[in-house]
Amino acid sequence: MPLLSSTYRAPAYLFNGHIQTIVPALFRKVREMPSYERERLLTPDDDFLDADWYKTGSKSLAILSHGLEGDSSRSYILGMVKALNQNGIDALAWNYRSCSGEPNKLLSSYHLGASDDLNFVIQHALKTGKYTTLYLLGYSAGGNITLKYLGEKPELVPQEVKRAAVFSVPVDLKSSAQRIPVIYTRRFLKTLGKKLEQKSEMFPGQVDLSNFSLYWSFPEFDNRYTAPLHGFKDAEDYYSRVSSRQFLPQIKIPTLLVNAQNDPFLGSACYPVEEAAQSTHLYLETPAQGGHVGFAEDFRKDVYYSERRAIEFLLEQ
Repeated sequence: MPLLSSTYRAPAYLFNGHIQTIVPALFRKVREMPSYERERLLTPDDDFLDADWYKTGSKSLAILSHGLEGDSSRSYILGMVKALNQNGIDALAWNYRSCSGEPNKLLSSYHLGASDDLNFVIQHALKTGKYTTLYLLGYSAGGNITLKYLGEKPELVPQEVKRAAVFSVPVDLKSSAQRIPVIYTRRFLKTLGKKLEQKSEMFPGQVDLSNFSLYWSFPEFDNRYTAPLHGFKDAEDYYSRVSSRQFLPQIKIPTLLVNAQNDPFLGSACYPVEEAAQSTHLYLETPAQGGHVGFAEDFRKDVYYSERRAIEFLLEQ
């Protein structure tokens, strides 16, 4: 599909990509949320995933994947859940390993290519026998996981999975890792470091944190921790094997990718114009504004373009 034009415009008081990123992340409050049921899913490798169900009695279900160091309680997840439920769609927001408030059991936890875990959640939802239609939604890291899942083995994607929409996705992880400003990187590394400290206590002698404070970038962190703890040779191997851009041409269901041009997390390789132009299933939208997982239309009234656009795309006939 050709590059889609976008109608999104940020409000004047959110005047650049950093403000459009930071204000929603720190100050958005989603009110009047429906109640949820948390379910612990036991994985085949003797670990677990925690998932939150928001049910309306629908035969349609959207599965939501959060961003790096996020969880199912983040405002962008809750806002989308609320929009889905208001449109008669059940929602299942899952937490990656170690992201639900409790460390997972294994030395490894999650990474940006954890599509096996997404597949496990999808299969679990289908085994309930309640759903005839599934939608996939992902933000940032969760968007990369979603796109990788759809394109790496498209023949194994269940026929119930009809459409997908993802936002602010680092489809080229190396480009993104080199792009993210230090102010954001340090915030991520602080929470990742705390989780590594927990793993060091759980698995004595297997996690070396002696020089952790010296790491100021994701390439350094991923080379030292993410890659070896998850079976990759090094950061370069990790980025090359799990970046979703290489899988985009194989996607076989209608999929919307929205990446803002002023996203401070995304490098130039994260805008797959050629792949979208040659695909009959990938719809690429690159609004000039939006920041990273921002897209507020009216922050004061809690109106977000990402939610409106996702519902519009998922329910398109």
